[in-house]
Amino acid sequence: MEKSSKSPATTRERLLEAAGEVFAERGYRDGTILEISRRAGANIAAVNYHFRDKQSLYGEVFRYAHQRAAEQQPAFGEIAADAPAEQRLHAYVKSFLQRILGEGHPAWHGILLAREIAEPSGALDKVFEQELRPRHEYLEKLVREIAGPNLPRSRVRLSVFSIVAQCMYYRTARPALTVLYPKERLDPGRIAEHITQFSVGALRQLRASEESNVHG
Repeated sequence: MEKSSKSPATTRERLLEAAGEVFAERGYRDGTILEISRRAGANIAAVNYHFRDKQSLYGEVFRYAHQRAAEQQPAFGEIAADAPAEQRLHAYVKSFLQRILGEGHPAWHGILLAREIAEPSGALDKVFEQELRPRHEYLEKLVREIAGPNLPRSRVRLSVFSIVAQCMYYRTARPALTVLYPKERLDPGRIAEHITQFSVGALRQLRASEESNVHG
C-alpha cells in the first residue's frame, strides 16, 4: 500500500491529473502506469487500489475531465432553452471550443479528447456513450430546427459531423496554426462566431433546397 500522509481522495486526484497528462502526451497504449505513478508521487499499487487497472483509470480520467470542464463551461452553453436555435448553436459551439482550446483546468483535456477521437483506443466506448451521446443528440436537434423537417436524417448527421469537425480542427491543427500564423490568437469566442455563421448559412441553404424539392 502507498506510504503517504495524503488522504486517499487526494492521492486519487493526483493520479487522475498525472494520468491525464501522460495519456494526452503519449496516448492510451503508450502511457504507462509506471510513468503515471511517478508523476503523481504515488506507489504503483495505488493505481490498482483506486482504479483496478489501466483501462478503468483511463475511463475515470475522462469522467474527471468532463466533470471539471462542466464546472467551468456548461455543455450546452449558458443560454435559455427557449432561445432561437441559432443562438443556442452559437452557445454550444462556444462552450465546446472553450473546453478544447481553453488553458484552464484541466489543460490536458482538449488534447486527450482530440487524441482519442483521432486514434480510438476502444477503452472509452461506454464513456462516450454516457458522456458524449447526449451532446451529439442535442446538436442534432439544433441542426433539425435550423435546417427544417424535410432534410433527410443522413444529411442531418453529416451536418452535425461538419460542425464538430470545424471545432476539432482548431484543436488538432493548433501546432501547425501556431507556426503558420504566430501572431494569430485562437480566440474561442471569435471562432465560435465564425463557425456558427458559416454553419447556419449552409443549413439555411439546405433547407431552401429541400423545400424547393418538396414544392417543386
